[in-house]
Amino acid sequence: MRGDTERTVGRLMDVAGRTYADEAGIRLTDSPASLYRLLVLSILMSARIKADIAVAAARELSGAGFRTARRMRESSWQDRVDALGRGHYVRYDESTASTLGEGAALIDDEYGGDLRRMARRADGDPGRLRRLLCEVPGIGAVGADIFCREVQGVWPWLRPYLDKKAREGAERIGLPKDAAALAGLVPDDDLARFSAALVRVRLDRTLADEVTASPARA
Repeated sequence: MRGDTERTVGRLMDVAGRTYADEAGIRLTDSPASLYRLLVLSILMSARIKADIAVAAARELSGAGFRTARRMRESSWQDRVDALGRGHYVRYDESTASTLGEGAALIDDEYGGDLRRMARRADGDPGRLRRLLCEVPGIGAVGADIFCREVQGVWPWLRPYLDKKAREGAERIGLPKDAAALAGLVPDDDLARFSAALVRVRLDRTLADEVTASPARA
């Protein structure tokens, strides 16, 4: 049984072990611009829209130069709409453009554009961090979970962050549903990739089937 679990985890990481931040071209570090870009991605992924479209929209916003709260705040609403449109984020482009501007203003005013200050205010309490995140326009429970799953890669105090969606992904491919048991299956430094992989198989049954498929015999 242990061998089966190890094989499943290895296969999962091989086929799905990529964070959404990495897919969006964000080299996640503990720095203001990088963390802000992750927040924007979390906002975009919170909508009822495919993850790949949210990722493409995040890339377009970044490519337009809106990589910090200040730059996003200073951009025009139309510039944000246009960037979202280039990423095919068309169902929510106008409302999201407004939300991004409002969120950028809050982050700029409340935290000086630096989400590390939010982390310090949370004082090592993941629940408090989630509540602070939910004060940002466009971030609800879903967005807070997305941000925390990904940011645990650079904020070790959040580890392990394996939320309900990640645990449901684990159950789908036959891994333990308990967060503590799951966390023990990979090194701490891999938890962000692991949680993203679990979410990917939760959202994509074909990918889950690929992970659990029996190995071909020689």
